Amino acid sequence: MLFLLFLAISSAGFAQSQPSLSSDTNSVQQLPSTYLDKVSEKANSLEAKLDKKANKVLQQMMKQEGRMKRKLAKMDSLKANQIFGNAEQKYKDLEQRLKNAGSAKQYIPSVDTLSTSLKFLQQNPQLVSSIKGGQDKLKDALNKVGGLENQFQKAEEVKKFLKERKQFLKDQLSKLGFAKELKKLNKQVYYYSEQLSEYKALLSDHKKAERKAIELLSKSKLFKNFMRKNSMLASLFRLPGDPNDPLARANLSGLQTRTQVNNIIQQQIAAGGPNAQAQFRQNMQQAQGKMNELKEKILRKGSGGSGSSDAEMPEGFKPNNQKAKSFLKRLEYGTNFQTQKATNLFPVTSDIGLSLGYKLNDKSVIGIGASYKMGMGRGWNNIRVTNQGAGLRSFIDWKIKGSFWISGGYEQNYKAAFSDFDQLKNYSPWQQSGLLGLSKVISLKSKFFKKTKLQLLWDFLSYQQAPRTQPVLFRVGYNLK
Repeated sequence: MLFLLFLAISSAGFAQSQPSLSSDTNSVQQLPSTYLDKVSEKANSLEAKLDKKANKVLQQMMKQEGRMKRKLAKMDSLKANQIFGNAEQKYKDLEQRLKNAGSAKQYIPSVDTLSTSLKFLQQNPQLVSSIKGGQDKLKDALNKVGGLENQFQKAEEVKKFLKERKQFLKDQLSKLGFAKELKKLNKQVYYYSEQLSEYKALLSDHKKAERKAIELLSKSKLFKNFMRKNSMLASLFRLPGDPNDPLARANLSGLQTRTQVNNIIQQQIAAGGPNAQAQFRQNMQQAQGKMNELKEKILRKGSGGSGSSDAEMPEGFKPNNQKAKSFLKRLEYGTNFQTQKATNLFPVTSDIGLSLGYKLNDKSVIGIGASYKMGMGRGWNNIRVTNQGAGLRSFIDWKIKGSFWISGGYEQNYKAAFSDFDQLKNYSPWQQSGLLGLSKVISLKSKFFKKTKLQLLWDFLSYQQAPRTQPVLFRVGYNLK
């Protein structure tokens, strides 16, 4: 979104006259018919999530304060009333502020782009005339995006209140034996702030219809000019572009020219003596460094990435970066392969497995899976594909250092050839496997496979099987996400 925004504001100059709609929006005529539906659906979903999360964290905070008040009352009832006596009124005041939170909106690049694109379509209704019920859908999308903007502002008010309340309680209770309770409050505030950043990242994750619509609009000079004048960023900062814009000329009137500024700097340096030039260069380098730091912070905040949160890191607390992510974002999809040579009892076989993992935190993954054992005959002169077995799996991976993980698992494997799935209901051919070993994860730059996992596993239950199965297994796996 930032890229498209800067593309819009950095195009070369304004035309002296506005381009005609018919000649400039031919590409926009192919606007995806589902664009308005997708925008409404996303805005409505995120608005509901923000509202639910805010209510949940406030309820948790109130319950935590209630427990702290009861604990303090047992030690000093007067002190408890002094600290928590107006707590209920504080929450009522917040509720009143939230009703008026929409009056001052924060700038979120993705929301600004969506909102401006919808306003552009509203001003040019012929662009949605080919969409069934286009005007109604456009009106609904505008309302949903507006509601989302208000909800984000409410979330910022909640975050501000939580931080202030946390700091107040810390100042009052830090020396009264409430370290455990205060640490819990720190976690709640931190994770709420991280959750807001995650929602902003979800907002900038465009699906196919949204991505295509934005790409088509960005090709239109009329839309670029519209965004330059009507986006929220344009209202915050007057964007350069049209030298004939009377507002732009009014903003520049009375300002010093570059030549005047240079003359003033030279006069000051000359009056400063022989070391003034070196001191000036040093100050300029420091200022440039500060500006670069500020620019990187703004870019991180605009991208909605993990560095976008301004939450204070609680002391003695190592955050779980997965906790703020949605359930689907914490899932890992994978596949793995394992081949065994022919024996007196079994042909050459290949185990093909599928797995679904869930990230508990940055260092732990648990999951389930299934496998299919395909037989390929006993040699080049006897190649024959057969169904040699199937399996059900569970696993856990724990990161020890770098790209190395400890892996464990429990499996049930059907160790017999079968021709019908009903045969798998027979329990006698099923055998247990208990696995323990090491995994090495290698990152891949591939469209489908994100990581390669090499596993060396020891089946400590293999010695109990008859016939005895292979105790050492080597598997190669690929993570799809």
